[in-house]
Amino acid sequence: MTLFKNPHSKYPAPPFPKQEQEVPGTEAQMKPQADHGEESYVGTGKLDGARALITGGDSGIGRAIAIAYAREGADVVINYGYTVEDEDAAETARWVEREGRKAVLSKGDIRDEDYCNELIELCVQQLGGIDILINNAAYQMAHKTLEELTAEEWDRTFETNIRSMFYLCKAAVPLMAPGSSIINTASVNSYRPNAVLLDYAASKGAIQNFTANLAQILLEQDKGIRVNAVAPGPVWTPLIPSTMPEPDKFGQESPIKRPAQPAEIAPAYVFLASEQSSYIAGATLAVTGGKIAI
Repeated sequence: MTLFKNPHSKYPAPPFPKQEQEVPGTEAQMKPQADHGEESYVGTGKLDGARALITGGDSGIGRAIAIAYAREGADVVINYGYTVEDEDAAETARWVEREGRKAVLSKGDIRDEDYCNELIELCVQQLGGIDILINNAAYQMAHKTLEELTAEEWDRTFETNIRSMFYLCKAAVPLMAPGSSIINTASVNSYRPNAVLLDYAASKGAIQNFTANLAQILLEQDKGIRVNAVAPGPVWTPLIPSTMPEPDKFGQESPIKRPAQPAEIAPAYVFLASEQSSYIAGATLAVTGGKIAI
C-alpha cells in the first residue's frame, strides 16, 4: 500500500459545473469547494512564535497560508479588501483560532499607502511585531482584446499587485529582525503570460523582478531579511469563477490536467519562511503543476 497519491487524481479535475460570480468571488459559491488544508495540513512547529501579515488572507491561497501558519505556531494579521469577503475572512480567522493562535482581521485597500502603513502598525500593536510579510493579494480580470482593457483597470491591477508590495515592504523592513522573511506571490504568468491577462501577467513579471532586486538590496545591507516568491500555476480560488472565461474548464491545460487546490500551494510559503530555507533568497519557487517556469 503506497503512502502517496497520484497527482492527476488527488483532487477534482475539470470539467466543473458551470458557474459565474461577481468580483472578487466567495468560497461558498465555488463548485467544487476548494481545499485549504482544513482537514489535511499537519504542522510541526516550523514557525513557533512567528508573527505574520498575509494580504488577501480571507480566501484562496491566503486562507491556506493562514491555516498552515497557525498549525506551524504563528499568529497572523489577515488583510482583505471587500465587504463581500467578511464571512470568508471570519472563517479563516476561526480556523487560525482553533489552533490556539491569534487572528487579527483588517479590511482595507492596499492601494492606499497610509492603509499599508497602518497594517504594519497593526502587526506591532496586536502581535508585538512582524517576522513574516506575505504579499499575496491580487487583482485580475480577463480581456480578449487590448481595446477592452482600460487605462483605469491597468492602473488598478498594478496598484493592487505591485505598488502595494512596495508600500508594505518599505513600512515593514525597518521593523523586521534578522531571520525575518518577505514572500511575494508571483505567478506562472511571470514566465508564460496568458493572452487574456495582459495587465495581470505584466504585473506578475514586475513582482518577479521586484523580489529578486529587493532580496539583493537587503542582503547587501546585511539586514538578514530574506525575500523570495512563490509562482503558482492555475489554482482553484474565488478569483477564477469571478474573473476568468469558462471556469468549468479551468486548469485542464495543466500537465497534471487540473488546477491546484490552495492546500497544495501553502507549504511553499511555510518552507520559504522557515529555517529550512535559510540559504534561499531572491528565489522563486514554482508550484505550477508541471508547467515549465524559467
